[in-house]
Amino acid sequence: MSTSIRLAIDVMGGDFGPRCIVPAALRSLALYPSLHLILVGSADAISPLIAAARYPSERVTLLSTSEQILADDPPASVLRGKPDASMRVALQQVRDGLADGCLSAGNTGALMVLARSVLGMLDGVQRPAIMAALPVAGHDCHVLDLGANVDCSAEQLFEFALMGSAAVAELTGKPNPRVGLLNIGHEVHKGGREVRAVGALLAASTQLNYVGHVEGDGLFRGEADVVVCDGFVGNVLLKASEGVANYLQAEMRDAMRASRLVRWVSPIIARSLRPMRQRNDPARHNGASLLGLRGVVVKSHGGAGEQAMLVAIGKAVKACEAGLPERIAQRLQSR
Repeated sequence: MSTSIRLAIDVMGGDFGPRCIVPAALRSLALYPSLHLILVGSADAISPLIAAARYPSERVTLLSTSEQILADDPPASVLRGKPDASMRVALQQVRDGLADGCLSAGNTGALMVLARSVLGMLDGVQRPAIMAALPVAGHDCHVLDLGANVDCSAEQLFEFALMGSAAVAELTGKPNPRVGLLNIGHEVHKGGREVRAVGALLAASTQLNYVGHVEGDGLFRGEADVVVCDGFVGNVLLKASEGVANYLQAEMRDAMRASRLVRWVSPIIARSLRPMRQRNDPARHNGASLLGLRGVVVKSHGGAGEQAMLVAIGKAVKACEAGLPERIAQRLQSR
């Protein structure tokens, strides 16, 4: 484990920008004594926020930039323009060895394109993948890809399985995580051509604890620790699960207001449900890892608040401490 972790944070990304990210970053210093921050963004926006806060100044560096990548910037355009954008400069800190990892809440497509261009890919990896944890029965299930790659070959899906298994082993301490392939049925003959092809590759692998096909309901029953799918399916799964969670919360609130009796006992019910709400709070699961790159890159949800951003910082710190890219590279070399 490294004695010092240097994390470059794109302060200008996300819906709330510096006013949310800077306080979360400064709070993280108390939680992670080995952490040093490089806050990348507009000095005019950042300086007043850090001037008003109490923090160990020797552990914070402000790196001023003059440009910002916006949510509606086409990913391809950022390669040609905005050389002084905060997202690009934060990634360059990792490339140049000045930071161990990068965190951004900005444009996902732009972050993926820039990270691939600035940092490069690990040997043997064709495409990077986005991996995040979803709360399921009894534990978290890590799913990849969640939107970086709409169409994937069987070989790319197999790479995702190797990367996800290695990452989850390092991040959770499970030495042999269960790997499943998201599909429309358990039978080996079901699914599209690429899904059937990668199923055969996974079943033949001696490196993976492959448990077979996992259906959508099986994922939430906790049948696997890592679930592999293409980015189209993964992103639909992610957004649908978020939508269902929000829908159920709204239904529960409406039910609590349904009658005077229910309103009267609602404090008791709320206390009983608090552990469930906390376990499924999206803020507690913020932060997706971009796997396959020559450096640690973590993507925060664009709408993340201060507490959710603090969680994403913690995930970035853990990935840096684990040397995640190096561990993934070792797994790929031995396949």
